[in-house]
Amino acid sequence: MAARKEGGRTAARKAAPEETLPGVDEARAALLPALDARLDRPRGFLLAMRREPPQLLHLEGGEQSSRVALALWWAALLNCEGDGDEPCLACPSCLRTGALMHPDVFLLDGRSASIKIDEVRALRPLLGEKPRFGRRRVIILAEAQALGVEAANSLLKVLEDPSPDTCFVFTAPQRERLLPTLVSRGWVLTLPWPDPARPLPESLETWERALARFVSEGRGWFDLTQARGALDASGAMHVVLVGEKALADRLAGRAAGPLSTVFSALPEELLPELDDAFSRCQEALLSQVNPLLALDAMAARLHRLVRTGAKARA
Repeated sequence: MAARKEGGRTAARKAAPEETLPGVDEARAALLPALDARLDRPRGFLLAMRREPPQLLHLEGGEQSSRVALALWWAALLNCEGDGDEPCLACPSCLRTGALMHPDVFLLDGRSASIKIDEVRALRPLLGEKPRFGRRRVIILAEAQALGVEAANSLLKVLEDPSPDTCFVFTAPQRERLLPTLVSRGWVLTLPWPDPARPLPESLETWERALARFVSEGRGWFDLTQARGALDASGAMHVVLVGEKALADRLAGRAAGPLSTVFSALPEELLPELDDAFSRCQEALLSQVNPLLALDAMAARLHRLVRTGAKARA
């Protein structure tokens, strides 16, 4: 990538004291999931767009860690000071981006809480300014499905008045989780889905077995969730993702675990309701509902659906 350094900005970057820079290992660790060989094709598309980047880029599919890492990789690519075709991951700009310390890279994080309207409003004064050190200001909304309705509408107003120096990146599991008007304003890049054959971490296998037993037999689940401090919101979100993986296995005709085995007996017409149960639980977690109560409500609904399927087969 051509450096295209401009006098004032280059001088400002050189003036930054070297001791304030994050370490190479720290910065690269944040970007490492984006360098997975399975993401070669998406990275190739981004390389082709770097000269004229879209105002809004949607990254869907894949895993949450891959989506967010690729968004940061895109920000690094747009502002890298090196002379290669990809981010050098060694210059001050790349190091600061990887460590979330770059003054022109902003992260609105919806991975563990909803994105509030005040966070979106705080961006508006920035959009009338030139980037401070880089060529582009990059605003990342990690897991943009966490946008509240008011925040999403406020963001639409921001996008109606584009700034040529600012790029937005939304990450989300599926574009359908976002307002259609937001999706229509951006360029969508779909990441490859995770390998469904990859085994779950041992800590999540316990939860999957308990959930599979409860939805099929109606017992055992509450003993797990009533343990004090059993899970925080992030852990609960991972349990929901276990359920979504089991549903994906069911849709693909695989019985890859105890939960997908239970789902394999369900008729096709009930599968959208399974997906809705997982989506509603995610929304509850993002709204800061007690994580264990949110999981209990999800498990109870799944149990009812499985019972409905059993009655339909009888």
